[in-house]
Amino acid sequence: MFLFLSKLLPIFIYPLGLSCLLLIAAFIMIWRQPKWAAGLISLALIILFLFSNAWVSSALMRSLEWQNIPEGELPNAAAIVILGGSVVPKVPPRPWVEISEEGDRILYGAKLYREGKAAKVILSGGRINWKNTGASESQDMAELVETMGVPQSAILQDPTSLNTYENAVNVRKILDSQGIERRVLLVTSALHTPRSLAIFKRQGIDAIPAPTDFITIEQDPNQNTWQGAVLEFLPDAGRLANSTRALKEYIGIVIYRLRGWL
Repeated sequence: MFLFLSKLLPIFIYPLGLSCLLLIAAFIMIWRQPKWAAGLISLALIILFLFSNAWVSSALMRSLEWQNIPEGELPNAAAIVILGGSVVPKVPPRPWVEISEEGDRILYGAKLYREGKAAKVILSGGRINWKNTGASESQDMAELVETMGVPQSAILQDPTSLNTYENAVNVRKILDSQGIERRVLLVTSALHTPRSLAIFKRQGIDAIPAPTDFITIEQDPNQNTWQGAVLEFLPDAGRLANSTRALKEYIGIVIYRLRGWL
């Protein structure tokens, strides 16, 4: 139930869900209290416009993504841990397992292995049965990394974890059961790195951040032209989605801290 509520309740805090609630309230009040209704409609529009603005969206993303940028080359470790949330199952008409927006996690993790950064690759991720069908994410990830040169003998799987806390707990158990040193390269999206890093460290794992899947970059060429500035000022669905992803992480940090997970 916690898992379901953790997915459901924040929807009404995110910009789109909150705006919908405000508009529903405005519709209910519009006949008897038109001034209040107008205020709610205005607030909903402000929220949507604000969080779909490039400057606000980028600032929110950057505040998380740039916290753990490695300085120089990543060191070697006992294992490379790749967190799930980056694949979609082989369900018709898909011809094979496919990667999602966060698929850079798999690509980067396999690259680090081929560079000799660790002897083992731990793939951590189950699959929520009421969201998707098919095998666990770890199994789908294994198929992908094998095609990129990671041998089956180097792969360890955690096929049951359904959130970041369970990722960390299950990885710790795998490390201990296999006699592997608790020093790992933690590969996940840059946005997700601050929360996941804190959780892994709380489990006694010496996790070295290896972030990937960056949305914000050091210099955006669009900022150098007035045309780009105009487009960045106007609302955009993609930027609204990015703002929502950042807010999701901040909400997750608060909830996980309250539960004592980080």
